Amino acid sequence: MSKVELYAAIRRDHRGGMKMRELERKYNVSWRTVRKAVDAAWPEPRKKLPPRRTALDPYKPVIDGMLQADLDAPRKQRHTITRIFHRLVEEHGADVSYPMVRRYVSDRKPEILAASGKAPVEAFVPQTHHPAMEAEVDFGDVTVRLAGDLVTCYLFSLRLSYSGKAVHRVFASCGQEAFFEGHVHALRTLGGVPRSKVRYDNLKAAVARVLGLSRARVEADRWIAFKSHFGIESFYCRPGIEGAHEKGGVEGQIGYFRRNHFTPVPEVDSFAELNEMVEQWDLHDGRRRIGSRPRTIDEYFAIEQPLLMPLPEEPFETGRLFTPRVDRYSQIAVRTNRYSVPTRLIGKRVRVVLHASHLVVYENNVEAARHERLIAKGGCRLDLDHYLEALIRKPGAFPGATALEQARSAGKFTPVHDAWWAQARKVHGERDGTRALIEVLLLGRHLPHEHVVAGLAAALRAGALTADAVALEARKAAQAEDEPLAITSGSAGLPATVTSMHEWRLAHLPPDTRPLPSVTPYDQLLRRRRTSGSDHREGEAQ
Repeated sequence: MSKVELYAAIRRDHRGGMKMRELERKYNVSWRTVRKAVDAAWPEPRKKLPPRRTALDPYKPVIDGMLQADLDAPRKQRHTITRIFHRLVEEHGADVSYPMVRRYVSDRKPEILAASGKAPVEAFVPQTHHPAMEAEVDFGDVTVRLAGDLVTCYLFSLRLSYSGKAVHRVFASCGQEAFFEGHVHALRTLGGVPRSKVRYDNLKAAVARVLGLSRARVEADRWIAFKSHFGIESFYCRPGIEGAHEKGGVEGQIGYFRRNHFTPVPEVDSFAELNEMVEQWDLHDGRRRIGSRPRTIDEYFAIEQPLLMPLPEEPFETGRLFTPRVDRYSQIAVRTNRYSVPTRLIGKRVRVVLHASHLVVYENNVEAARHERLIAKGGCRLDLDHYLEALIRKPGAFPGATALEQARSAGKFTPVHDAWWAQARKVHGERDGTRALIEVLLLGRHLPHEHVVAGLAAALRAGALTADAVALEARKAAQAEDEPLAITSGSAGLPATVTSMHEWRLAHLPPDTRPLPSVTPYDQLLRRRRTSGSDHREGEAQ
């Protein structure tokens, strides 16, 4: 077994009450290995060798074609492994071995047969589910209008088999990060883990390879560690549509949820808003009855919830770790997309934790940037704030910056910014006017965005085209936040005056509590001087 499987087996036996010495003898490992397995589900990282190409790779499509042709050929005239091997050697001049061809055909032939749909008719046997014993998990695609765009998202669903209680979550993808985060959210909402098994499709997030038509699977290492952490026992359905009935509860649940809550198509601004709606829909669905059941889902769940296994206290990192290098454009590549980071990180390696809906960039364990994850492939997400230090030295690059266009599209660079910028360029020139705007944008690191916009509007009405004036007006807006402040240039009734920073500072000096100066000590010095002078004159007279 792999090291991850070894850790999972040790943790499972330790959870069952087996002592440390017994675990050492059973698995023939040292006490240190047992201690590490008990403390952490994920073993220490180990450098993996890159996969090696085999001589059979160029001929795999040829073998697949032979196996697919056999689907319509007479049963007694189909290719055997020996015949496939001979044809590869004779017709294609392949330099491969017979065991190599046998292993590939043994794995590939059942997959092609399953994908063809030529399976025998099967009978379905009703099943009885006991409380807190089983659950089912699946993804289903849904379409939503996200920020005005029609996009396809993925609905995660975990359903308890006894009560029918289901927890849903919408993600931008159905990758391993979403798979793990969906589990964590669902198990926390339910308050425990099923005791027997959870049924799954052969998702790539969990299954690295399907071994023929058997139940054996090669699981992903991170999935093995995740299961070990929460104590989940997995059960995989048969590949393809033939295995869908083995988790028919969650298949039907996703269809019901999609028809009743995603029709008509929801219109939301973010995934957070959508998932808040999904949570309310889950609460509402708990009051319904499934089929001819005499009680509601929540009534059955009240019986089931106390019997679930408790959740572990320590958290599990669901995000995937990357360590990309920042290029000269101050960007990092994560999967198929690019994201910006502060320019001070150019040329350095950073640590990126990719989650289902966002990613976080760390510099020496300190968060340096955070982005919403892009849905489409080959995209680019840039934050204008990351480039301000470079732009203040190169103001000529500001008008055509891609980050500026994205800030306009996101509403962070408003028409008020454009109007103030245009007026500043008229007064100060292209370079100095743009530089003044960049100094204003730097204020956004210390002041709220709406206050900066209010300061820009007030400064524009008064004709004060300096960053200090904008900062002063923004602080005024912060102090009078309870009063409505119009930020459009056409607003009337507001004073168009701007106080200079020097006068404002003088008007806001703290009170001086020091005592007034006194000349009493100087009077003592004068009396002492007069006394010493008179004594000197008396001496001269004598």
